[in-house]
Amino acid sequence: MLFRRRQRQDLLARLRVALWPRRSWGRSFRYYAKRIPRLSGSPRAIAAGVAAGVFASFTPFIGLHFIIGFVIAFLVGGNLIAAALGTAVGNPITFPFIWAATHRVGSIVLGQGESVAPTVESASLWSLRSFDALVPIFGPMIVGAIPLGGVCALAVYAGVFHSVRAFKRMRSERLAARRRQRTVTAEDMGNG
Repeated sequence: MLFRRRQRQDLLARLRVALWPRRSWGRSFRYYAKRIPRLSGSPRAIAAGVAAGVFASFTPFIGLHFIIGFVIAFLVGGNLIAAALGTAVGNPITFPFIWAATHRVGSIVLGQGESVAPTVESASLWSLRSFDALVPIFGPMIVGAIPLGGVCALAVYAGVFHSVRAFKRMRSERLAARRRQRTVTAEDMGNG
């Protein structure tokens, strides 16, 4: 195969790369910043897809972010690839902050205050008890994910929409200038 590794990576190395980028987070961010405007589709569809992925990243359902992002992107007419790229907002560095914020906002919205703050002992409930024991933790996180995810998705939508629109406009102007240059060159060669 053309792009196969010479030496196969072991499970631990693949897991490390899945959780932490090989080079740096900055390089990964620059990759996404250059990749998103080049997607096919209208600026609105691309921005809606990225916003759907960002919103999905705020939900506490790890492992379902792609599916949630795809469903939301499909419903709002967004680009599915952009939705997948938008879910990169949820990563091992940002998840603790997202979860703490969604739980805090959800607790405030539900009127629970500080009474049901998650503790270290909560982790033991995951394996010993039923889903009912997790509702005091996940309930506020789900409720808090809606306003926080919505605000972040709207902000990301605006930024991505304007940047993709500007990129596509500059790209079309550059291509038109190249076509004009080729036409002028062809005419000069025909006259010479």
